[in-house]
Amino acid sequence: MSTLGLSADELLATTRSVRKRLDFDRPVERSVIEECLEFAVQAPTGSNQQGWRFLVVTDEDKKSALGDIYRKGWDIYSKMGASSSDDSPAIPAGNRGRQQMRVVRSAAFLAENFHRVPAMVIPCLPGRMGDDSSMMSASSLASIIPSAWSFMLAARERALGTCWTTIHLLFEEEAAEVLEIPYHEITQIALITVGYTLGTDFKPATREGGAEAVTYWDSWPKK
Repeated sequence: MSTLGLSADELLATTRSVRKRLDFDRPVERSVIEECLEFAVQAPTGSNQQGWRFLVVTDEDKKSALGDIYRKGWDIYSKMGASSSDDSPAIPAGNRGRQQMRVVRSAAFLAENFHRVPAMVIPCLPGRMGDDSSMMSASSLASIIPSAWSFMLAARERALGTCWTTIHLLFEEEAAEVLEIPYHEITQIALITVGYTLGTDFKPATREGGAEAVTYWDSWPKK
């Protein structure tokens, strides 16, 4: 299919979490998702294990069931320091606070309309991630997150919007039953919503202080 023709820098700077600007009424062609997944499996993976697995969900009944699970999780999550109330202490003041409120409202919108998302992609890994050491956990995640991000970048170039979500994992076993995933053998890492976007003019996000504000050299700063 045709692509937007973004430069690498433009692609990296404008791949946003898309919630309100998803076109719920336009299906995403299987061939386009498959094309994006081909880029996903070009990503680096820990020890070259290539254990990544991707479950694509477009079945209406299964999306509806996942929507119910997601909303149940959102109801819990939105009360865990991520409240949408304007006087929530979790919301900072100033421009960042206003930006955060927009994110919270768009997340609530996505939760309400979750079942309407044209496609869902669930990246998975073999085995159960439990009480592994931090090194083992980091290695496992490094074998799936870069590939998922490559998928999301490829999707952006093809006028698709994505959003990395994990709230359904509060009820992962229930989701596994819906999707016939062997829960004790496979770990779901996330659920990426996928759909064509309403317009393609996404801009770089505002990051306070830029990279300089969060980057240290050679040692951690003293308090």
